Amino acid sequence: MPSIPYNQLVYILNNNLIMPSQKEYEKLFSEFPPVLTSEWEKRIMKDLKGADYEKKLVWKTDEGFDVKPYYRKEDITELGISGAVPDHPPYTRGIRRDHNDWIIRQDFMCQDVIRANSAATDALNKGVNAIGLCAKDITTHKQISQLLHNIDLTKTAVHFMSSRSYPLTMELFIYEIQDQELDGKKASGSLNFDPISYLLLHGDFYVSWNNNIEEAEYLIKTAQKKVPQFRIITVNGQYFRNSGSTIVQELAFSLASANEWLAALTDRGLSVDAIAPRIQFTFATGSDYFLEIAKLRAARRLWSQLVELYNPAKKDSQKMFIHSVNSGWNKTIFDSYVNMLRTTVEGMAAALGNSDSITVLPFDSAYREENDFSLRIARNQQLILKEESYLDKIVDPSAGSYYIENLTNSIAVYAWNLFRSVEKKGGAIECIKKGFIQDEIEKACRKKETDLAHRKMIMIGTNQYPNLDENMLQMIEPDVSIKSNSIPAKYKKLKPGRGSQSLEKLRLATETFIKNGGNPPKVFLFKFGSLSMRKTRANFIANFFGCAGYMIIDNPGFKNPEKGIKAALDSNAMIVVICSSDDEYPSVVPVITNGIKKQKPSIKIIVAGYPENSVDQLKVAGVDDFIHIRSNVLEVLTKFQEEFGIMKK
Repeated sequence: MPSIPYNQLVYILNNNLIMPSQKEYEKLFSEFPPVLTSEWEKRIMKDLKGADYEKKLVWKTDEGFDVKPYYRKEDITELGISGAVPDHPPYTRGIRRDHNDWIIRQDFMCQDVIRANSAATDALNKGVNAIGLCAKDITTHKQISQLLHNIDLTKTAVHFMSSRSYPLTMELFIYEIQDQELDGKKASGSLNFDPISYLLLHGDFYVSWNNNIEEAEYLIKTAQKKVPQFRIITVNGQYFRNSGSTIVQELAFSLASANEWLAALTDRGLSVDAIAPRIQFTFATGSDYFLEIAKLRAARRLWSQLVELYNPAKKDSQKMFIHSVNSGWNKTIFDSYVNMLRTTVEGMAAALGNSDSITVLPFDSAYREENDFSLRIARNQQLILKEESYLDKIVDPSAGSYYIENLTNSIAVYAWNLFRSVEKKGGAIECIKKGFIQDEIEKACRKKETDLAHRKMIMIGTNQYPNLDENMLQMIEPDVSIKSNSIPAKYKKLKPGRGSQSLEKLRLATETFIKNGGNPPKVFLFKFGSLSMRKTRANFIANFFGCAGYMIIDNPGFKNPEKGIKAALDSNAMIVVICSSDDEYPSVVPVITNGIKKQKPSIKIIVAGYPENSVDQLKVAGVDDFIHIRSNVLEVLTKFQEEFGIMKK
């Protein structure tokens, strides 16, 4: 019999669509007798035909744990989750018990208060119920009044994402509430008050840690009296993730940062019940769909576990407020409409992971300031997830999933162990000063960048299946795309960025080269012999060189080398790639290389693939390089860019 009770099945199949009787229910599943795990394993080993089970079927995650090819009921019996319910410690299943309705938030970083207000009020009229605003240059009541004009502060959560002085911003906000004669108890939102992230991003505190603690204490006490629903401290896990961290690192280092506040402020006499509800966690949601769902569930469990160690008087203090925003690390400039697909999947993961609020970033945020179209699409993505997909109706729908429950547990265990390691080293701030956190994230980032370069990790439109007709140079706005923070610092800085930047740099260099009068770099596909092999390898090569924006000259193939040689020479290509089978290369490649090199020695001759038995022979025949599935696309294309003068060495 299946594990789902009859009454739950009836509930799921409600609306009189299917209402089986208990007898019919039992009969239905009796026709499918259970299969023992040992029987599954026996069949798998037979199908593997001697291949290594671990290498073929077990996924080695970047987070450090293994994922099995399948999970069964026995895999969750020892996880201790059978009695877990929503809105109850450890809150793995979320903090809502009868719905999953999250807050739709949209952020506006424009510093012009009139423009920002106009964009925000327009968004609020079109489905958004929380806004993020820039308060960096706001120093007067008039300015904040203009920024918040026509915004109902008792119904709209307002999040101040930047400020020169958060105490001043808080005072001005409270003054505006009082000036409008509103009930401050109904006002909600947050301050992006995060000195620890400031330390990571700038290499030093903007004043000192002691000063930050005093500010936090003042802000918390002020909020308690005037705006009790307002969250004061933000823990920006997103910066870890956008610097290339793993999910485990994002959780562990976020917990360690939050623990610095719990420890410092309780030492000053504040109770954990006064501190914990004032903390907001902002996590970046990436493209690992099921891992991201599990991450958010694990985060709640770990936060509940951590806060419990401070002996809260109220269980509600163990609840984590999660704001999810799309990861910036996996967003691309080229084929940027694909970002819409990425952000939709990420928004789904954030919703199913029980986020309290979600920001879906505009698809073009990597290279320009958002416009009406991209903002509208970003809003509507969340509205569709609610209004058409009904993801807001069911609490924690992944509960009981053998796969997701095991992912949740693995992430929680590994993140907690890393968190404890940070604490043993003196805590988050001490680890930042020593560079431990930055170094660990840098290692994870290098691993991802290497995987991208070898195309083990795919970014559609960037390192695989590029749109060869696309030009983006004219679309990029200054100071939006590839940024660098070169200001000297006391401590090592975290480096948020995008994984695609290095490859995009190659392609943008090609566009710049052509714009400045250079001849478009051409790649001639010399197809010969085996139809299936030449087509497969030609497609591979077109994708490979397309990553750098090279013009691909294709053809049906040639029956004899002489015609192909003439076509290759007539094409004025810088590179000729011979696409055939390994067996045919030894006989045909010397003829082709001799015919081309004799007339144009500067042309680079490349063989698609790596025919091990004839590599040395082909090199002697004049082959300059071999491009194959193990080639590092970034290194190979950089070498050609420099040789052709498209980029400087």
